[in-house]
Amino acid sequence: MKIIFAGTPEFAAQALAAIADAGHEVALVLSQPDRPSGRGMALTASPVKRLALARGFAVFQPPSLKDAAAQERIRAAAAEVMVVAAYGLILPQAVLDLPRFGCINIHASLLPRWRGAAPIQRALLAGDGETGVCIMQMEAGLDTGPVLLRQALAIAPDDTAGSLHDRLAALGAALAVEALGSLPLPAEPQAGAGVTYAAKIEKAEAVIDWRRSAEELDRHIRAFDPFPGAQASLGGLGVKVWRAVPAAGAGPAGSILAVDKRGIVVACGRGALRLTEVQKAGGKRLPVGQFLAGHALAAGDAFDLPA
Repeated sequence: MKIIFAGTPEFAAQALAAIADAGHEVALVLSQPDRPSGRGMALTASPVKRLALARGFAVFQPPSLKDAAAQERIRAAAAEVMVVAAYGLILPQAVLDLPRFGCINIHASLLPRWRGAAPIQRALLAGDGETGVCIMQMEAGLDTGPVLLRQALAIAPDDTAGSLHDRLAALGAALAVEALGSLPLPAEPQAGAGVTYAAKIEKAEAVIDWRRSAEELDRHIRAFDPFPGAQASLGGLGVKVWRAVPAAGAGPAGSILAVDKRGIVVACGRGALRLTEVQKAGGKRLPVGQFLAGHALAAGDAFDLPA
């Protein structure tokens, strides 16, 4: 099948690779414009663009799809369907109507739960037991279109946003290939009940409030790994917490209850957490034993509480 692919991050790149490997003709790849990145803030191509160039696919990076010239470029590709995955630009109705089979989206949640930009992190933060992937027929609303295929995936107790992303990306790629091989597919309208929205992740959300329960903070730490990292402050020193497990103990929120090579036990609003991997500002992710070699801590010390 002749397709246009629209996507930007690694989640989308996996789908593009699978679609190409399945033998579909990729007539055009859309990706967001190159962005400044890294310490030097050099313009950097997205994972989708890098893969497309490596495969010899034509790449188009318009800042918007609302102007006539961008729409004409898409029309000229004469694709039967557009596959969209974490593209990041709004597709106007004129674009949605161009391909014969319309535009289908790979969405990393079980719609209508977690429509929007950050379904993986929001599912973890909420303590969901499962998530999944939906292949959705796109329409003008935000992730409101009918579902063509869906498959659930259990969320493991130790899943991070990174590990869950990788499993959902693989599932999404497989379902996209399945959908393309079966079009047209019957479309199931989304349920009217159970709608939730996965707002974009903001760095300010990553701040740890030790007054929350250990159960909540465990999910918080995992949801912000690998980005932006759960943020804490220890005597004014910025510290990111990357790994923690529930532990026994109680005390004032943020107070350190025990310190040894197995971890730093910190009291929460309810319960406690044993921190096992941390990172000081400007440093590297370290097992607690290595971190303590340069930062002596003892029971009775305390993490700062946010205002």
